[in-house]
Amino acid sequence: MPLPPQVTDLSSLDLLLSVARLGSIGQAAAEHRISQPAASARLRHLERRLGLTLLHRTPRGSALTPTGALIADWARTVVDAADSFAAAVQALRVTKESRLTVAASQTVAEYLLPAWLVALRVRQPDLAVTLQAANSAEVAARLLADRADLGFVEGPDLPGGLDADTVATDRLTVVVAPSHRWARRRRGITPTELAAAPLVAREAGSGTRRALESALREQGVGEVAAPILELSSTTAIKHAVGAGSGPAVLSSLAVSTELAAGALVAVPVHGLDLRRRLRAVWPAGRQLTGPARDLHAIARRHG
Repeated sequence: MPLPPQVTDLSSLDLLLSVARLGSIGQAAAEHRISQPAASARLRHLERRLGLTLLHRTPRGSALTPTGALIADWARTVVDAADSFAAAVQALRVTKESRLTVAASQTVAEYLLPAWLVALRVRQPDLAVTLQAANSAEVAARLLADRADLGFVEGPDLPGGLDADTVATDRLTVVVAPSHRWARRRRGITPTELAAAPLVAREAGSGTRRALESALREQGVGEVAAPILELSSTTAIKHAVGAGSGPAVLSSLAVSTELAAGALVAVPVHGLDLRRRLRAVWPAGRQLTGPARDLHAIARRHG
């Protein structure tokens, strides 16, 4: 039910209380950081709205009429309630801004976010951060269900209902065990060979898997072989590949250590663009604020 017009102008009621306390429209105006003419106009508007004379104005100052004093007593309860409401909202905002929940796909969560979060904690040491690692589809679902403040995804397509901003780039790499036959292919493989090979892969909905499938489609490669294994973590995939289970396509960020040590071997793929964007995502139409805004800025700067 809408409030009656007599009680919707809380700022004028608060101004009236200041006049009652200070005995002067000029002093009340200074306290409210407005000009005296603006204060006088606001009080006259309040009198017209109420249909009552609230102030007796003289060259020496202003005093409340008996009716004005009664209105001021009633207004004090309303204004005090408004102050309590504002204080409660501010306390809730401070509590919210002291916590940050981030949902991120595996590559970003494991290889980029730790450094970003360290930079954020330097700026906000009292901030409590929760990081939820999930595939790109689950990240989108958590944001849309208001179970995360900011997300990071690596898939080629932007889920509906989200705004996005590219914060980093990455390249997918085909890796095999040193004993795999592709490890001896100096000239690499073709996109068709890659599509025909059963891979050790992440589950459907993973950004890495979707990025590979998208790149193959763009090359006109039709059928993609079903995975030989589906594993839910990058670490598990690397162990399986190293043990000889089969090839995998993983982020270059995730395999740099294994490639340098010779535990895995990178296999070039001719004519296939395996670059991809890593993006920050949040619910469409919502402005990032507080720690979420700060983390987004750090990701853009360091990504």
